[in-house]
Amino acid sequence: MFLKKLIKNGLITVKYYENGSLQMYKGRVYNLNLHEQTLSLKDEKQNIFFIRSSGIEDIY
Repeated sequence: MFLKKLIKNGLITVKYYENGSLQMYKGRVYNLNLHEQTLSLKDEKQNIFFIRSSGIEDIY
């Protein structure tokens, strides 16, 4: 249920761990792959970031 709300909302901020350090990206949901458990964000400069769902700390 909350996954559908992620896609419908505008900009989101994701805090996640990558290689042991906390990263933060802000953007719109570009793709949500449940099979590979990844979330793709596209920022305002049209860069796409792939985030593994297991490393997500917080979404707001």
